[in-house]
Amino acid sequence: MGDYRAFITQEKKTKPPTWTKREILDGIFYQLKNGCNWGDLPKDFPPYSTVYWHYKQWRVEGVIEEIMKILHGQLREKINKKPEWTTLILIDSQAVKNTCNAGSKSRGFCFYKATNGIKRHLAVDSLGFPSWCAFPC
Repeated sequence: MGDYRAFITQEKKTKPPTWTKREILDGIFYQLKNGCNWGDLPKDFPPYSTVYWHYKQWRVEGVIEEIMKILHGQLREKINKKPEWTTLILIDSQAVKNTCNAGSKSRGFCFYKATNGIKRHLAVDSLGFPSWCAFPC
């Protein structure tokens, strides 16, 4: 199992960074966990523009997904489960109302809840973490 720090590269070569990569990563994790706006990050973290810039760069490069896979594998190893795959995947869906921004192809009607809108799906493993399977939802 690799170390997630290997995926975070230093972007600028001109001046030493003001914020450590760990502080930036903590800011990203805080926003992803709490779902707050980027501008609402607490003052303990770097400025939200810095955190968001790094998040965009790392997301495009696939760094965020690799970090999640590595941390997920390490957690599974810690509780004596195979790190690379799971034998149980739970799938659930949610009907979402009032989707003005949804395209006409994704909008529909949920007969079970009598809801106009879209359905979104989530697949998680037995620990509750998103599954990294490659099937379309």
